[in-house]
Amino acid sequence: MSSTSETARVSQGAVNRSWRNYLLDSHFQLKYTGMVVGVTLVIASIMGFAAYRFSHSLSESVMVSMLADPNVDPGFVASFQETLDAQDHKTALSIIGGIALLCLALGFTGIMVTHKVVGPAYKLQLLLRHLAIGRMELVGRLRDGDELQDVFIALSDMVESWRRIQEEEIADLEQGIEAARSAGCTEQQIAPLLVVRDRMRAAL
Repeated sequence: MSSTSETARVSQGAVNRSWRNYLLDSHFQLKYTGMVVGVTLVIASIMGFAAYRFSHSLSESVMVSMLADPNVDPGFVASFQETLDAQDHKTALSIIGGIALLCLALGFTGIMVTHKVVGPAYKLQLLLRHLAIGRMELVGRLRDGDELQDVFIALSDMVESWRRIQEEEIADLEQGIEAARSAGCTEQQIAPLLVVRDRMRAAL
């Protein structure tokens, strides 16, 4: 494999990975973005058609006025008609191009905006999964500009509160274990307490 083709393959892979990073939940993101782009396309098409019809009607009015004037040279009228037709064609292309650019911009923006929501939601999901298996630890941090900051902060504060309570309970359990040893209990007798203590420590 040549170095050029290898470079192109690596570059394409990097682009694909980059888009996958932004499309964490492709179903939701593409659905939301598609709805926004679809509504925009319909409204922009209606307004663009109205603008084109208005421009075309002005051209027709000018031509009617010129045809009604017997002093106007027919050759000039034909040339002017071609100019108006070219202008109408340019207007139509400009409207279509503007609508296409608007849809592309909104599509890109929609993916960026939904990424700011899906990314934090994914991190919250990881955090909840850890909590579900008894692991009281924070997984990942939100970036500046991400949405759901307040939700993540509230959940983080809750986890930290649970960790403090767990640490206090472990300390109380340690005191109880030491008191049991001082009272003459054997290691075999306090073994269940040690198992509970170790399990509580592992959750932190």
